Amino acid sequence: MKTTYKVRISRSAKLDLDEIISFYSQERIDYAKNVMLMIKKSIQSLKTFPEKGRIVPELSDHNIHEYREILSSYWRILYKIENSDVFVHAIIDGRRNTEELLMRKLSRR
Repeated sequence: MKTTYKVRISRSAKLDLDEIISFYSQERIDYAKNVMLMIKKSIQSLKTFPEKGRIVPELSDHNIHEYREILSSYWRILYKIENSDVFVHAIIDGRRNTEELLMRKLSRR
C-alpha cells in the first residue's frame, strides 16, 4: 500500500507564493494564475512521493541535509519530511543567488 503524506505549507511559504503571484499579476494576470496552479500542483505531488526531491545543495554545503526541493519552472519549492508529514518552508525564484536567502529564511524558523 502506498503511503500518502499530509502536506503542510508554512506561513512563510504562503507569503512567498503571494509575493510571486502579486508580482506577475500587475501586468500578466493569466500568467500569474498559471504560475499559481503550476506551483500548487507541484506541491500536491509531494503527497505521494516526497522523496523525489533532491537535497538542497546550498544547505548541504553547510551540513544541513534534512531539506529537499522540487523545481516548478523557475521556482524552487523547499520542504522537509517528518514522519508522514511534508512541511513546505519556502518557494523561491531559482534565478536568484539563494544561499544567503535560504540560510536567513530557515534560521528564522
